[in-house]
Amino acid sequence: MTEALPSLAQHYHQRTKYFPEAMPEGTLNWAEQPQVYKTYPLGSRFELQGYLGAMDRTTDQWWQRLSQFLFHSYGLTAKFTSAAGETVYLRSAPSAGALYPAEVYLISRGTSQLPAGLYNYQVKTHSLVRFWDDHPWQRLQEACFWHPALEHTHLAVVTSVIFQRSAWRYQARAYRRVCLDTGHLLGNIELAASLCDYRPHLIGGFGDDAVNDLLYFNGEEEGAIAILALADLLQAEQNLSRGCTALASEPQLLDGLDGLPSGDEDLLAAIHQSSKIPPEADKSLEQAQLAQSSPLPGAQSASQYAFPFGNQASTAVAPINWGDGLEYLTKAMLHRRSTRRYRGAAISLDPLRQLLDFAYHPEHYVGQGFDGQPDYFDLSLIQTFIVVLGVNNLDTGCYYYDPATNTLRQVRFKHFRRELHHLCLGQNLGRDASVAIIHTASLKLAIGRHCDRAYRYLHMDAGHLGQRINLAAIHLGLGVSGIAGFFDDQVNDVLGIPEDEAVLYITTIGVP
Repeated sequence: MTEALPSLAQHYHQRTKYFPEAMPEGTLNWAEQPQVYKTYPLGSRFELQGYLGAMDRTTDQWWQRLSQFLFHSYGLTAKFTSAAGETVYLRSAPSAGALYPAEVYLISRGTSQLPAGLYNYQVKTHSLVRFWDDHPWQRLQEACFWHPALEHTHLAVVTSVIFQRSAWRYQARAYRRVCLDTGHLLGNIELAASLCDYRPHLIGGFGDDAVNDLLYFNGEEEGAIAILALADLLQAEQNLSRGCTALASEPQLLDGLDGLPSGDEDLLAAIHQSSKIPPEADKSLEQAQLAQSSPLPGAQSASQYAFPFGNQASTAVAPINWGDGLEYLTKAMLHRRSTRRYRGAAISLDPLRQLLDFAYHPEHYVGQGFDGQPDYFDLSLIQTFIVVLGVNNLDTGCYYYDPATNTLRQVRFKHFRRELHHLCLGQNLGRDASVAIIHTASLKLAIGRHCDRAYRYLHMDAGHLGQRINLAAIHLGLGVSGIAGFFDDQVNDVLGIPEDEAVLYITTIGVP
């Protein structure tokens, strides 16, 4: 009898690794780049541009809050000229290659301001288009297996991905990137909600095809990937307790090589298909059992890095001050850019501590108006390593970060600047950064818990954490850039972790 292969997610991860001797070849045809804006020629339009000024109690605050929430989540914030000579607009959430595979939709249950129906956020014009005027809420509840957050809310955000926008450039590895980009967007949604008196309740467990049908997606080209019930905190009945954020897909062990996808397009489609939850699945009981608080990142295995040797450094620090009314958060969201060059200089230890504090300890920021327990899918699966290249009062080397004890534990004793330059595909960002924050996870453990759907959850959570790090770095005057292209196995070598530990994301920090 042939031994069963690992799950498709494990097969996908192995197949999409980069290796120095076998990098993808070919040149980009810029004339074939997919459009990064979705258009609806028909439908009612709701203009939001006029509500972007400072909050004014003499005007309609409901529209102001919604307008600013959408703008700070995914609005246009800058522009530059592309290699093809075209004007490219940047958004508040970062995206690999400025390809922006994510789309944002609103589903309204029906309010006095926003009639029941389906809405697409038109990024380019900062407006909403109502492309379907039915009453879709019950269908949404059914597709989300009657998630309790949808019982008392009146708006829901759905984020989708249009696969070809990223696959055009990154081939099969694009699935990693669209999930990371969605994580950036989810991080922005969480923080923008704090600015506008909303509380997004993350829903990762839903019947994919049912939601795609609800929003009239061609499931092969565009697919829903996350749903958020948007609670209005100014309405007492919508101050809800936290609910279940992640449900497992169906177990799908491979039973042979013949059925494996051969081409890149087939591989990308296959990983998304295998991670779907069928609409007919009965997840209500599982959802009730899983409705509990998420532990800290890495909580299930931090003890394995509690070495008796090596340097340790405390990361305890005074929280970042985000200003009255979170004014500095607003500025950071509007001015966030991915740094293109670092000086190779060292940074101080306290800013690194503050970055980690803001990303991993939201409970320290409740007094400033932040959500102290924002939703993730499953943070307990995420491990964090920090490669220190230039931090004053901290030896160079590789450290494991344990948020539970606010401790950096040194696990490798070496200066890794040359290695980091190589494993980041020769990008100077890796060579000249002061710090690289690397997120990893055990695929075997994650898939044992959530099946192939875990692959989505891991990358979206890593992107969410990365976005909090991005904004803290910008506020502190540091440069920051996320890197999703790297030689996977060489990163494992630098960190000294097993080959089956998946590297999810690298965020470089330095002096711009």
